Amino acid sequence: MLLENTTDNLGWQAADFSLCDPDGKRYALSDLKGENGLLIVFMCNHCPYVKAVGQRLSEDASTLQTEGINVVGINSNDYQNYPDDSPANMKRFAAQYDLPFPYLVDEDQSVAKTYGAVCTPDFFGFNNKDELQYRGRLDDARLETAASRTPELVNAMKTIAATGKGPAQQLPSMGCSIKWRN
Repeated sequence: MLLENTTDNLGWQAADFSLCDPDGKRYALSDLKGENGLLIVFMCNHCPYVKAVGQRLSEDASTLQTEGINVVGINSNDYQNYPDDSPANMKRFAAQYDLPFPYLVDEDQSVAKTYGAVCTPDFFGFNNKDELQYRGRLDDARLETAASRTPELVNAMKTIAATGKGPAQQLPSMGCSIKWRN
């Protein structure tokens, strides 16, 4: 099901969490913060929207990291009912797209619920004071083509790093719904 996130909740403080990657290495929010901000991406392995942006996300994350903005991916999908999103498949997905950031398992889905994530991909861009400043999309490219695109997320995060504030105009991300447990 196609969903859009909402961009009307800017300014709230990032909620602490502690999650593991598929190999069991634990990361807390405090471990992930960058000098100039943090981008949290709620994503999964099987969503066609995430697959379509996988390479661009990897490249954009590398760009952001050179700007002192750290990136983390979080998979909150119910992988018992959607085995393509299992931790083993997360490792394969991360290798396939050469993700330069930790990709964590939200086993009990509490982080996605706390953050109000609704779709994959769902982007949460925080300034260096842990205030949400971006809840938009990756770019303006369509699923079919990315030859010519405006890197909206990168541009927004660079602005946030420089000023502490996100752009006034933000277009929501679209994607598949998070697969919630019953």
